[in-house]
Amino acid sequence: MREFLKIIEKDFGIVKIDKEVSSVFEAAKILREHPKETVLLENIGESDIPVLSGICNTRDKIARALNTSVGGITHKIIHGMENPRPLQNIEKITENYQTSKADLSKLPILTHYQRDGGPYITAGVIFARDPETGSRNASIHRMLVLDDNHLTVRIVPRHLYTYNQRAEAQGEDLDIAIAIGMNPATLLATTTSIPITSDEMEVANSFHNGNMKVVECENSNLEVPDAEIILEGKLLAGERADEGPFVDLTDTYDVIRQEPVIELDKMHLKENALYHSILPAGFEHRLLQGLPQEPRVYQAVQNTVPTVQNVVLTEGGCCWLHAAVSIKKQTQGDGKNVMMAALAAHPSLKHVVVVDEDIDIFDPEDLEYAMATRVKGDDDLLIVPKARGSSLDPAALPDGTTTKVGVDATKPLDKKEKFERVSLSE
Repeated sequence: MREFLKIIEKDFGIVKIDKEVSSVFEAAKILREHPKETVLLENIGESDIPVLSGICNTRDKIARALNTSVGGITHKIIHGMENPRPLQNIEKITENYQTSKADLSKLPILTHYQRDGGPYITAGVIFARDPETGSRNASIHRMLVLDDNHLTVRIVPRHLYTYNQRAEAQGEDLDIAIAIGMNPATLLATTTSIPITSDEMEVANSFHNGNMKVVECENSNLEVPDAEIILEGKLLAGERADEGPFVDLTDTYDVIRQEPVIELDKMHLKENALYHSILPAGFEHRLLQGLPQEPRVYQAVQNTVPTVQNVVLTEGGCCWLHAAVSIKKQTQGDGKNVMMAALAAHPSLKHVVVVDEDIDIFDPEDLEYAMATRVKGDDDLLIVPKARGSSLDPAALPDGTTTKVGVDATKPLDKKEKFERVSLSE
């Protein structure tokens, strides 16, 4: 991460705050005041470790980490998922870290909002192996601090959930490691949707052209990417604790649940370590959760209309509920077929707009222009009532259903000249 920080400082700048700041509410308030900037809080009252936030809170920064353009991010993610590269650059953890007994009180873990369940680790990636197959998983999770060496972690039914279920069925704890403070390309790889038999770290290594460095943990057979802070411990078999409330993507509170408990043993810190914190409901949170869904939508749409140009889950739609799809329209009806494919590919999607290739889907004004000039309500809207929606949508009904809407903002093929944009053609 240190090398990428130099790039951020040179190309984007870093807001450095040297006054003393409390990790309880005050730090998060400052982060909210700088929604798209990289912020370094150098003086945290409760810890000697500075807080860093916003290293991937814009598409420009993520594109820079992936060595591509904003429009190329989806294609870069797809390439990494389809071309994983085995890890080769492996070092002992003792070579670059200072090791001690795990003590979360030494870390500047932030309490973000008034009704939060407590201090939350928000940029921690959990590494584990399938107790049956040995397959490795890396996934980002929110973790609520219970005491100096215990956390409770929100786990949805995917890979880590399955690993933990299998370990519990055997009456065994599950060895884990938690990494905090990584290169954004590595962090993004841990959020990708790949099969349970695939390895997110090999996707990350593809993003790094095969040069990603990892370190071997002391207490398990886990390898973890080079990070500022590494914690080692176990998911305790059968143990559960209250997790929540927590502010999720939609800037609304998620509910309290009974979730698995982590017991930590060791803590490894880089010299002059930095603690990466992701502001809940901020742009960094939204982009990291939403960007990996864009390839799923793109590939599903491509199977329907091969001339798809690009897909974006918009920041205004929390990078989760709204999508825009650009296509090169070839036959009448392409727009409606794309709507249906997109809504099916990402079940949480609520509204999708389909536009022609002359519309910049990364520009909200251009999207609104397409809707204003190319949409006729009685012809171009697709409304699907009582569809299964997102659990994050405050407008969803108690049974989890919602109404989904597709908007065909493409030009009619038989009247294309009527919609020609003069400013783009002369």
